[in-house]
Amino acid sequence: MEFLLLFLLLALLVRIPPNQDRFKSSGYKEVSGHSLFETILDPGRNGEFLIYSCLERFGEEHKLLTNVYLPKEDGTTTEIDLIMITATGIYVFESKNYSGWIFGDENTKFWTQSLNGGKKYRFYNPIWQNKKHISALQKHLRLSNNVFRSYIIFSERCELKKMFVHSPEVKVMNRNVLFREVEDDMAQLPDRLSIFEINQIHSELSKYALADAATKQAHIDAMRWRN
Repeated sequence: MEFLLLFLLLALLVRIPPNQDRFKSSGYKEVSGHSLFETILDPGRNGEFLIYSCLERFGEEHKLLTNVYLPKEDGTTTEIDLIMITATGIYVFESKNYSGWIFGDENTKFWTQSLNGGKKYRFYNPIWQNKKHISALQKHLRLSNNVFRSYIIFSERCELKKMFVHSPEVKVMNRNVLFREVEDDMAQLPDRLSIFEINQIHSELSKYALADAATKQAHIDAMRWRN
């Protein structure tokens, strides 16, 4: 027990300094409900925060949401990592804060993570995962499919070795190139949403952010049941 506490303390000392000021200046805590310690101690949550803080650079006119538990027609929910609503469309982000080598194809059900020592792990295709999120958003908001863009974001600690993506509205990338890629896309895409529509969509989806413990547990239980 003492060793575990010491390990956590050392982890905090290592991880807090680079991100503490960034966290304080970010709106992530208010939007997500997660404190600094809750964020840095959870790798997945920390990855989401780093994406969120990157997207904040686009300015307040680009509305951001994180951890949206959107209800589906079957009574369950789908959890969406991050959403950015802007004039050129709705950008939906799936965060994978992984390390190692990543091998994937848009058309295969499972991708592979390869780590040092030859260890390999399979994980569900995140493009398919995000496609389900976008489908739920599309049905809920009653918008055409061309409004949505899908981004799968991996950490800088991994290398995308063999990555085959075929759909033009889908991108897979490392986090360090995220801002440039989204900036380029926004510059090339036509405006599809007015300021009124952006605010209206943000207000509607905000209802499903900051989910309570019961909603989160019901989502976890439903995921376990499907698996």
